Amino acid sequence: MTQADTTDRLTRCKAILADLVAFASVSADGNRAVTDYLAKALTAAGASVEIMPDDTGLQANLFATIGPDTGDGIILSGHTDVVPVVDQPWTSDPFAMTEADGRLYGRGTCDMKGFVAACVALAPEFAARDLKRPVHFAFTHDEETGCFGAQRLTALLQSRGFHAQGAIIGEPSLMQVIDGHKGCYEYTTHVVGLEGHGSSPDLGVNAVEYAARIALKLTALREDLKARAPADCPFDPPHSTLNIGALRGGQVHNIIAGTARIDWEMRPVQVSDADFVKAELAAFVDQLREQMQTIHPEADITTDIVAEVVGLAPELVNPARALAMSLTGANGTGLVPFGTEAGLFQSIGIASVICGPGSIAQAHKPDEYVEIEQLARCLDMLARLGNALEHNLRDTHDKLIGTLKNTSDR
Repeated sequence: MTQADTTDRLTRCKAILADLVAFASVSADGNRAVTDYLAKALTAAGASVEIMPDDTGLQANLFATIGPDTGDGIILSGHTDVVPVVDQPWTSDPFAMTEADGRLYGRGTCDMKGFVAACVALAPEFAARDLKRPVHFAFTHDEETGCFGAQRLTALLQSRGFHAQGAIIGEPSLMQVIDGHKGCYEYTTHVVGLEGHGSSPDLGVNAVEYAARIALKLTALREDLKARAPADCPFDPPHSTLNIGALRGGQVHNIIAGTARIDWEMRPVQVSDADFVKAELAAFVDQLREQMQTIHPEADITTDIVAEVVGLAPELVNPARALAMSLTGANGTGLVPFGTEAGLFQSIGIASVICGPGSIAQAHKPDEYVEIEQLARCLDMLARLGNALEHNLRDTHDKLIGTLKNTSDR
């Protein structure tokens, strides 16, 4: 490919990214408009496209394929929702992409519409090749609020018996190959007591006091998790963590608090740690509830699951990691502290890796940006993926790495 062709590819990517940024697809407001745009662009490029709306119709996943129906291939995965811009001091319109000093500014340029734009920019080139293995595009909703779109998508793919040789999740990693992160489990615990006059605390059920006891139990469990750290765990810290983000309740000094809530989360390095915390907390809450209801039978403690997103576990053999390393020229991999959708694909038997343009340090901030150089590197990686798929991914990858196995060989 000539330098002019490379320049045209980058120009096409930037134009698509500008269009994507213009869709204010904040998670709470829905991503359907941007999904419809992507569906139209991919259809025009020759992909077979399926839109998967949720019950409201405001949110939708997209799954598209270019190439032969060989029952395998590579997934390129990204989310199309973004975080809000309310109360952030932007120096330009966050939903109108601007270019300055080698950077593209706008909400989502880094997290992670830049990767999505690169995938769509390469779609016509994928379609023009004689691919021996397909490339799949998986663009999801509600990643920022709990990976709800990817949970729906992976469950659907699993129910269909779908297989792939690997998935590349293009979260911002500075184009480094990432093969592990902890899970992210978020909860809100509600305590309902009985209000009364502060001068007679024994006649009421103080929700704040019971919430405080739950908070103390959580901090004790946090210490227990340290002792459960797996041997040679690669994460930092090497154990599951637990954090209390907020405790709210009550009204004023002289009223027994009738309600309280605790927002808390844990980052498990292994699912058994999450199961341990939930079982221990449930047993403790049962005891508290019994005490509360001796005074007020309608008193209660309930916990809402905000999100339970599994981690991406580093694996000794990971074909997606090996492929990404061969495509980028990386000679090593890393771990990240933030959560992604990668673990969801891994949980249904699809080898997964993270590799995308931009730095997570820019995500969620005012004046979010992606370096143009990062987009160019991502486009180069995707172009090399197209070449590998055209020349039979298995043969190419076996020759380079020797670890890729077709799903039918499992």
